Amino acid sequence: MRDLAQSLEFYVGLIGFSVAYDRPEEGFAFLELGAAQLMLDAIGTGRTIGDEESALGGGINFQLEVRDFDGIVARLAKAEWPLVLGPEERRYRTPNGERGQRQLWVRDPDGYLLRPFQPI
Repeated sequence: MRDLAQSLEFYVGLIGFSVAYDRPEEGFAFLELGAAQLMLDAIGTGRTIGDEESALGGGINFQLEVRDFDGIVARLAKAEWPLVLGPEERRYRTPNGERGQRQLWVRDPDGYLLRPFQPI
């Protein structure tokens, strides 16, 4: 991630994660949302894995089960944050039968694709 403050604004302010702990001087924050945990590390501050071009990912899809789907939708809309797709209701075939969910697709400030969802 390139900018810790911008990523915190997205993940905490819009998606609803909370900061469990952080080390701002290292450009690091450990976030939680329900059972999901996410670590943010700013490129060029503290420890950086790989060079700047290889440190960001675009093809990863992080699915997050959330309790307050409508709250996320509202906060993203209020911030005029662009959505990739949705919100929508979808049904998926799984090995344990069909499951339905409300979901949307959104990119974080560095282009990582998130799919917050709530089972229906």
